[in-house]
Amino acid sequence: MRNFKLDARLLCLSILAFVSCQTDTSEQDIKKIEQLTQQVKTQYAPDSRVAIFDIEATAINDSYILNGSTNIPKALSTLKDELSGLNIAFIDSVSVLPEANLEGKTQGIIALSAANLRSTPKHSAELVTQGTLGMPVRIYKKQDNWYLIQTPDNYIAWVDSGGVVPMDSTSYDNWIQSEKLIYTKTFGSSFAKKDESGQVISDLVAGNILKLLERQDDFYQVEYPDGRKAFVSKSQGEPYTDWLTSLDQTKQSLVETSKTLMGLPYLWGGTSPKGVDCSGFTKTIFFLNGLIIPRDASQQIHQGVLVDQDKDFSKLQPGDLLFFGKKATDSTKERIVHVGMWIGNNEFIHSAGSVHISSVDKNDPNYDAYNINRYIRTKRILDNKTEGIIDLKDNALF
Repeated sequence: MRNFKLDARLLCLSILAFVSCQTDTSEQDIKKIEQLTQQVKTQYAPDSRVAIFDIEATAINDSYILNGSTNIPKALSTLKDELSGLNIAFIDSVSVLPEANLEGKTQGIIALSAANLRSTPKHSAELVTQGTLGMPVRIYKKQDNWYLIQTPDNYIAWVDSGGVVPMDSTSYDNWIQSEKLIYTKTFGSSFAKKDESGQVISDLVAGNILKLLERQDDFYQVEYPDGRKAFVSKSQGEPYTDWLTSLDQTKQSLVETSKTLMGLPYLWGGTSPKGVDCSGFTKTIFFLNGLIIPRDASQQIHQGVLVDQDKDFSKLQPGDLLFFGKKATDSTKERIVHVGMWIGNNEFIHSAGSVHISSVDKNDPNYDAYNINRYIRTKRILDNKTEGIIDLKDNALF
């Protein structure tokens, strides 16, 4: 009896030791997988605003299941190669975007004058940016009544189904290759008939792009991405190719554009003449001059060439971007939180509360001590296009 009890105890201890070893090994492998996943993410998708690499591992018996999604197939392939090199067995259940259930409709066109793009698929979520009418986007997945999309500046966000028209490659190519009209007035409307006192079809803002069908009298007949037809006054729009050809893309044109938006209300996430945040304002200025720059101030600061970082404002020229925030310390990274555009005469224009002009001159009534005290540096984008800038004159985006 004693021998039986002893053998039973030894058996239990052996099982516990075996299970403990398995648990230790499993935990070690999970840590290795997490470390590798983070390394790959740092390499391929360091900025989650513009790239998707959300992958985690779950232990199942003697193997692991990789779950999540990515829009970078090469990143997933790299992770799998690294795991195989460590002899870690795994099952690949990662969704490579776009998802198959989109049935080929992986491209789309923004259908509203200013569509709100949010951090998660719900209207109460943070407004992170906007897409303007006619903007082409990639579509990655659909969840209920929402689409996960990526804009031309690579920003990734959710838009409700009313804000985008999904298209297959044929429909998308037909849209892109059609003649376009760009709306050039700051605010306005399209109409059901050739009559500006008649029924409104939709509101429009500067930079909206529609399909151009016909020129009729003092109006253009246009078509929306969702098939609606309307009329736009010739005084408020221009054939896109004519507009693009006529763009000067000069210091003065940037200043002139910025002043047409004076008094516009501050809107977190706004990137249209309906409302702008600080970087949405600078982005809108450049877009209306044929240049697409990154969405956020912390991204815009990496473009162009350095002009100043010592508050020597005599070096600046109109169109330069001034960045503000907190400088790096021994324990913290630099943090960029605001941006404005230099317009000359010791002044810069920016969106803070509303779009307005501030001065760096201590004797000026518009002196902005708050922002001058948190000034970081100035960059010049005009005539210094770097990788993150799209010149519409060189890119048939629309």
